Amino acid sequence: MNIEQVKFDDKGLVPVVVQDVKTHAVLMVAYMNREALEKTLETGDMTYYSRSRQKLWRKGETSGHVQKLHELKLDCDGDTLLALVSQTGPACHTGRYSCFYESLYGEGAFSGGYGIIDELFAVIQDRKANPKEGSYTNYLFDKGIDKILKKVGEESAEVIIAAKNAATDEIRYETADLLYHLLVMLCERGLTPAEVFAELEKRR
Repeated sequence: MNIEQVKFDDKGLVPVVVQDVKTHAVLMVAYMNREALEKTLETGDMTYYSRSRQKLWRKGETSGHVQKLHELKLDCDGDTLLALVSQTGPACHTGRYSCFYESLYGEGAFSGGYGIIDELFAVIQDRKANPKEGSYTNYLFDKGIDKILKKVGEESAEVIIAAKNAATDEIRYETADLLYHLLVMLCERGLTPAEVFAELEKRR
C-alpha cells in the first residue's frame, strides 16, 4: 500500500477498522492522521490520533493492551483502513475483548470472535501482564505450571463425577471451571484459544 493512496478527510483523518488477525473479530474503530499512519507503518505498533485530546496515542501505552500490526489494507474508495492485529488483553477500555459488545439487532450481546471464551482469555492475559492483588488468576500464575495443571486435573475429575451422576447443574458448573483453568494453562504456555479452534477446524 502506498500511503499516497490514502484519502484523508477534511480534518486530515482516516477511519481504521481494527480486526483480530487470529479470530477475525472486529475489535474497535479509531482514527489516524498521516503522522499516526507513518508511525504505525514504521514501528508495527498501532498508533492512532485522538480527536478529543488532539494528539497521537499508541494503543496500550498506559494499559499494556498493545496491538501489533500484521497487515494493513485500504478499501476500494481509499478512505478507510482495515488493520489486522495481534491484541494483548482486552481492546476496549471497558475491559471487554471487543468494543462491539452491545447488540442493537438480534439476540444477545456480541463480544467478538468466539464470544465469552475470547473475552475471558483477554482478562486472563491482562492479569498476567498487569497483576492484580487478590486475583485468583494471578495466584495461579505465581504458583506456576504445576499448580495450574493440578487444577486442570482436579476440575477434569469433577466434570467426570458430575457427568457420571447425571447432575446437569454440576456438569455445567464444573465444565465452566475446567474451561477457565484450561485457558489459564494456554496463557501460561503462550497459546491462544484461536489456535485451538483452528486445530478443531482442521478436523472437520
